[in-house]
Amino acid sequence: MADAPIAIASDALSARINPVGAELWSLTDAAGAEYMTDADPAFWSGHAPILFPVVGSLAQDRLVVDGRDYGLPRHGFARRTRFSLVEQGADHARFRLCDSAATREVYPFAFQLDMVFRLDGRRLDIVAEVTNSGEGALPFSFGYHPAFAWPLPGNADKSAYSLTFAEPEPQPVRRVARDTGLLLPEAEPSPVKGRDLPLDAVLFRADALIWTELHSRALRYGAPGGASLDLAFPDTPMLGLWQVPGARYICIEPWQGHADPQGFDGEFTVKPGLVILGPGEARSFRLSITVNAA
Repeated sequence: MADAPIAIASDALSARINPVGAELWSLTDAAGAEYMTDADPAFWSGHAPILFPVVGSLAQDRLVVDGRDYGLPRHGFARRTRFSLVEQGADHARFRLCDSAATREVYPFAFQLDMVFRLDGRRLDIVAEVTNSGEGALPFSFGYHPAFAWPLPGNADKSAYSLTFAEPEPQPVRRVARDTGLLLPEAEPSPVKGRDLPLDAVLFRADALIWTELHSRALRYGAPGGASLDLAFPDTPMLGLWQVPGARYICIEPWQGHADPQGFDGEFTVKPGLVILGPGEARSFRLSITVNAA
């Protein structure tokens, strides 16, 4: 039997989180308007998976630790693993995933990953707390993968939507290889004009847009005359932007880490973009979503 989503609410918003993956399934305003994807399986049935302990693909889905191979699929195992609900109130919930015999078969490290969801008026705060519960180093990456409705509630035309970054983003963007998911060495010119990126399905014909060195730590997603979302992600220096072309969602994905670069064949601990925690150390990653109704 599937897990029942956990519901939390403020005076302005309601959210539902699936314990499998600690995945945000729904974010609605007081009028019942939905700001998340419709998860149409014709395009993609995800909602907002958590990416841990890797972001993106490993070469041949292979993680090498001390010369030993482990099999780890794209985006890691957290998104398909049941978290324990360890705390719940009317407006907040905390979910926890710890290492187990099953996780150590594919990722030989001790960890605790808490996902905390809290509503405060029109804002949803999500905080990932990663703790090294072992005696050695803990190498990992972490990423958010929320899929927001495109268009958002209101009467704005889909073609009018854009992202407005907090800072100018002139640097080139990266892509991944379609067959392997590995980060391609070539960069391409940024589609951002100053701080603005008009959204169009054509952007995603070559898969995701990836910023490996993002200047901004906040952006606005929306269209004139419609609703908008303000996203703040102070702890993640990278960003992925993705959809299946033509779908009714846009994934705005703050990351710490990315796929293996094409040609990378080294130990996991030297993979670009990793965080490495010492015993007992912790690191947090926050994503705040503020809803501005139409």
